Amino acid sequence: MNRIEGQIEERGYWDSKAEFLLAMAGNVVGLGNVWRFPYLCYRNGGGAFLIPYLVFVVTCGVPLFLLETAMGQYTQEGAITCWHHLCPLAEGIGYAGQLILLYSCMYTIILAWALFYLIFSFSSQLPWASCDNSWNTDKCLNLAERNLTLNRTMLIHSTPAATEFWERRVLSLSGGIEEIGKINWEILLCLIAMWIICYFCIWKGVKSTGKVSKNIFQIILFQLVLNQIQIKDCLWLCLLNSATSLVAGFAVFSVLGFMANAQGVSIEEVAESGPGLAFIAYPQAVAMMPLPQLWAVCFFIMIILLGIDTQFVGMETIITSVMDMFPMVLRRAGRREMFVLLFCLTCFFGQLVMITEGGMYIFQLFDNYACNGACILFLSVFESLAMGWIFGAERLFDIIEDMTKSRPNYIFMLCWKYLTPLVSLVSFVYSVVETKPLTFNRWYVYPDWAHALGWLLALSSILLVPGWALGRMCSGKGTLKQVRMKIHSSITYMHHLYKAICIAFEVYI
Repeated sequence: MNRIEGQIEERGYWDSKAEFLLAMAGNVVGLGNVWRFPYLCYRNGGGAFLIPYLVFVVTCGVPLFLLETAMGQYTQEGAITCWHHLCPLAEGIGYAGQLILLYSCMYTIILAWALFYLIFSFSSQLPWASCDNSWNTDKCLNLAERNLTLNRTMLIHSTPAATEFWERRVLSLSGGIEEIGKINWEILLCLIAMWIICYFCIWKGVKSTGKVSKNIFQIILFQLVLNQIQIKDCLWLCLLNSATSLVAGFAVFSVLGFMANAQGVSIEEVAESGPGLAFIAYPQAVAMMPLPQLWAVCFFIMIILLGIDTQFVGMETIITSVMDMFPMVLRRAGRREMFVLLFCLTCFFGQLVMITEGGMYIFQLFDNYACNGACILFLSVFESLAMGWIFGAERLFDIIEDMTKSRPNYIFMLCWKYLTPLVSLVSFVYSVVETKPLTFNRWYVYPDWAHALGWLLALSSILLVPGWALGRMCSGKGTLKQVRMKIHSSITYMHHLYKAICIAFEVYI
């Protein structure tokens, strides 16, 4: 529609189902599939880990995916205002979810690191494959050197060239979180470049997001297949996520196995997770292969594409949620572009501390606390209870049937009301009980004040859920009948949560 000054614009919609599904696929398939799942699978028993993983996918992953998709399609609202229409008492879930997404925007720094590595991948000799650079120390060990005889003593008293490049050249790593140090201007330029890309990916709304998703995937056949999928979309997207994790596991550990064999050490010595895998272990393995520049370019392009797709979908979610809260202000000509620019600038300036010499310690703090899986599990418990019991699982079934002309399987009702909150709560309790002190590089232990700051970041999202519910109960707005209905709903909500907590502790003990 034409954009007239002062006129409220229509809410953006996807041009096609394929655009929506490709954007969703870009969101569900991210860096975690490559650098978290393989290591977690290895650390927790290898193939045996797939059993609890599949149980969690069936009882929590797929039901919650269907639940949230149905909520969005029915209300045609963002992640906050949809709760206002469905269950105002649980609106804190929407705020908490958006806060976690806001914290996750700091992952743009990963894209900046990947871009930095990608630029150096075009060098005649990979800088992390030699010990002849200005940042190398006397303890540097070039594992890519031919006919190198290694023993355990040599590995213990030396530092691989890839590790020195990462810690001394890319991060300029300080001695701890107390030593912030100066900004790395080269990483700053890479970070600016990635935020510019993110801005232009979403500045026009879902239309530009959908177009970028198509360009990133570049698979016309996949698009044609998705166009034929109906009520089963959520199942296929969840299967895509799991299948990607499995394929990534085979790919990652084939590379790590090759590297361990070349060094004559066990897989435990080279297995890493997170940035350690993407920026130390894998680059080191690439340097030991034929045509290392080619494989390095392919790997870091993959990292950038995986990360940027997830990044701008998360940003679009936050921006859409805020615009739906203030449509009279933000849905006017030019307002969206200005708001997106303000959002990107705010996130960018907030990330400047992460490109300092002590920035990696702060990144780890956010990664392990603010964006912790325990926070998401906590929201999953309340979300399933709110929709399964207060809004009503049967009522939601009728809505899905009305929208899709097909009624979901009864197993989803059992999951929303019983299995999903129970499994999520057990997992949440276990993750909290088993929390260990945060360390970096297996030698640096964070100070107590850093742990306290981390828990504050985690609680900032968790406490929004009960805090909002208590605020709604105490406000008591409306007629006496409405207040009584709110109190009754709140008591029912808390009763089912109490029962679930009791069952969870019994299972854990």
